[in-house]
Amino acid sequence: MVSKCVKSFVVAVSSLIIILFFNVANAQAGGDVRASEAMTEKTVHAEAKIDAGKVIMEHVMDNHEFHFAEMNGHPVSIPLPVILYSPQRGFDAFMSSNFQHGHATYRGYQMEEDHIIPVNADGTVNEEVRVYDFSLTRNVVQMFIAVILLLVIMTNVAKKYAKNGTTKAPSGFQNAIEPVITFVRDEVGKPNLGHKYEKYMPYLLSIFFFILINNLIGLIPGSANVTGNISFTLVLAFISMIVILFSTNSHFWGHIFWPPGVPFFVKVILIPVEFAGIFIKPIALMIRLFANMVAGHIVIICFISLIFIFGAMSKAAGIGFSPLSLAFTVFIYFIELLVAFIQAFIFTNLTAVFIGQAFETGHADHNEQAHDPHPAPDHKEKEFAL
Repeated sequence: MVSKCVKSFVVAVSSLIIILFFNVANAQAGGDVRASEAMTEKTVHAEAKIDAGKVIMEHVMDNHEFHFAEMNGHPVSIPLPVILYSPQRGFDAFMSSNFQHGHATYRGYQMEEDHIIPVNADGTVNEEVRVYDFSLTRNVVQMFIAVILLLVIMTNVAKKYAKNGTTKAPSGFQNAIEPVITFVRDEVGKPNLGHKYEKYMPYLLSIFFFILINNLIGLIPGSANVTGNISFTLVLAFISMIVILFSTNSHFWGHIFWPPGVPFFVKVILIPVEFAGIFIKPIALMIRLFANMVAGHIVIICFISLIFIFGAMSKAAGIGFSPLSLAFTVFIYFIELLVAFIQAFIFTNLTAVFIGQAFETGHADHNEQAHDPHPAPDHKEKEFAL
């Protein structure tokens, strides 16, 4: 059973690659007022104090490089490819390091607060040029990395099952993955989907491991917080909504547009509420994952920023507060490790719940048993539990 789930899962996970192409190109009009104001108000000044809000936003938002640290005033980072298209200038591709972290103009483009804008030779904004940004930002690159890791891990596990079968005890990384797969099957798939759980296991395993890997990679300093990006969670929620809608039946839509057993005046109120629930469910999935993952990162950065904030007031205060701040940071970091697993489980479990609600008929079909969302274990399972 586990071997079958793993093989199906490897096939299904490739569908998640479409997420990588939802790096929506942002049309940047040449007459953008904010870009123009940023260019005119730009001055060279020394920052005496740390801007905690700016640091938080730089970490949470997407970027054209992986920034790790600064040494002697020089950033330690990995530049990423910049791919631009302009109807006036055509396609252009180069590395983000050519912008020198926003201090240089390259091929008629300049980076302002991680937004690429067209400029003239004198550095002013070119209002006649429109630019579409298809760059491989750190969120996109990290999703590629997550998909590659996922495929490598699962194909290796599947090969071991194909070679040794299910009669031989699992070994190596297979021993760590199998309990997770069986957990998703027994605690998410079977209780919520009943006898149809095998049909949906590839998708449930795909989103669980894809979210989990991105959550864990996001905890590495300098990496991107992909699951803390609302665009990422929006696409995942949208895919889940499509799966839910394709799992519905006539009984489901009958309850939506004509709820049985209630007076007519109640139906007038209930029908819009039920119809809105079709979209509220994926929205809840989107916001829950986004909010929980971005909150932990913000808290960690806030605790670290307090060291510099107190240090700006007094060196003694900064040094004295450092142990307390680092202690809370380490504590929250370990909490985030737990949250990474919990949020992957919650997203997967709620998706299974919504799918189960979509096809649950409430009565037995002619050829199959009714779906019980909480099936009681049989006598042998009770004995085994005891």
